[in-house]
Amino acid sequence: MTTYLLFFLGFFILLKGAEFLVDGSTSIAKRLKISNIVIGLTIVSFGTSSPELIVNIIASAHGNSDIAIGNVLGSNIANILLILGISSIIYPITAKKNTALKEIPFSLLAILVLGLMCNDHLIDGRADSVISRIDGSILLAFFIIFIYYTFEITKSKDDIIEKKERKEFGYPKSIFFIILGILGLLFGGRWIVDGAVEFAEMFNVSQSLIGLTIIAIGTSLPELATSAVAAYKKQSDIAIGNAVGSNIFNIFAILGISSLINPLPFNLQSNFDIAVTIFASILLFGMMFVFKKQIISRLEGVIMVILYFIYILYLILSQH
Repeated sequence: MTTYLLFFLGFFILLKGAEFLVDGSTSIAKRLKISNIVIGLTIVSFGTSSPELIVNIIASAHGNSDIAIGNVLGSNIANILLILGISSIIYPITAKKNTALKEIPFSLLAILVLGLMCNDHLIDGRADSVISRIDGSILLAFFIIFIYYTFEITKSKDDIIEKKERKEFGYPKSIFFIILGILGLLFGGRWIVDGAVEFAEMFNVSQSLIGLTIIAIGTSLPELATSAVAAYKKQSDIAIGNAVGSNIFNIFAILGISSLINPLPFNLQSNFDIAVTIFASILLFGMMFVFKKQIISRLEGVIMVILYFIYILYLILSQH
């Protein structure tokens, strides 16, 4: 019973840890006169993805590859269908040119590269597949390219995204927040992974299902909050940029780091989830250019949310 209580408490501790880490780090960056746009594209973006990162590092270190892979794929599907769906229902989302033409295709490239890596057994004839340390190095190389591109677009005034203003604290308080945030992430992440393993055993379902659903949605709450508030404030590019950027970070950085720590055996049944992620990415790109030019309407948002719940229902039913 204690493990299950810690599992749900872990989400609260994890998310508060991410918030403390971002607030403390941002405060120090401001005192060092680092620009708001650089803070937004590095510290804030990393902070909203740190729950996924910590959960994956812990899961990978303990050999729970289904949780690690399921968390990333589930988060990416939720980011597009659920988070962008809800955000566009709040207010129709309009993407800027760079987001529509470069970042969305880059997120599609990320999942295609991952799909190829996870099915390399078809090329070399092996019976199993694994995301190796070499694969992880390649994923991180792609991430470095994306980071370079991100800093390049800051030179264009049209693409600068205004992030919400954060408070500035003294150095002792900022450092305390950073330490508190790291501890929160570590303890929360550990409790979530341990609880997920026990839930899977108790309900006789796969660890992958827990990763794709409960953990993926839970660790995506910072992205949901950021995108929903941005949509409400009619800051469309923050809403879509946050979700798409998180998808790129999840695959290239989080899975890259996870597979460097411990190679991740890939369950071929997860090819379905990769296919759904590819479908969601193509659907998003199509909505930007085919149906309405660079706009996700409220109706399209409703369709995306419905598709997400159909996907979740399929996952649950397929376990029985």
